[in-house]
Amino acid sequence: MLKQLFSSVLALLVLFEEWLWDLLTALGQWLSRILHLERFDAWLSQASPKLALMAFVIPLLVVAPLNVGAVVLMVHGAMTAGILLEVVAKLLGTLLVARVFRLTRPALMYFAWFARLYEGIMRILRWAHAMVQESHWYRAALAFKASIDRSVRNRLDRWPH
Repeated sequence: MLKQLFSSVLALLVLFEEWLWDLLTALGQWLSRILHLERFDAWLSQASPKLALMAFVIPLLVVAPLNVGAVVLMVHGAMTAGILLEVVAKLLGTLLVARVFRLTRPALMYFAWFARLYEGIMRILRWAHAMVQESHWYRAALAFKASIDRSVRNRLDRWPH
């Protein structure tokens, strides 16, 4: 029973991670079109490894003060505001990191330590997927995720450019 509970929770976490990454990647692409950042995106995708690493670190530096602010709010008793700020920080950070990573991945792989870290994370994700992909929860969540993705993409595609 404990194994099934672990598998179910893992399935939901894996799906949430995938869904959030995919959704925020799509949102980043949409924002790039709306803000006319095509030239910036092209420039960033051709960046040197050092510049790509710097671009990858910037979202973390932008979000870190928000994380600290969320903790300060919670320590001072403003739990709801602190939790909301933390959620916003995580979503903003994931959106920015997903966007920058998509554009700079080839340059970032120049760094052996980054390539090892990336492969380690991917190995963990592959293991998690293998553990849960046959579970009922995973299949149901995958179907739900697909319907939400289609709905969001349809809405974003209809949004004025």
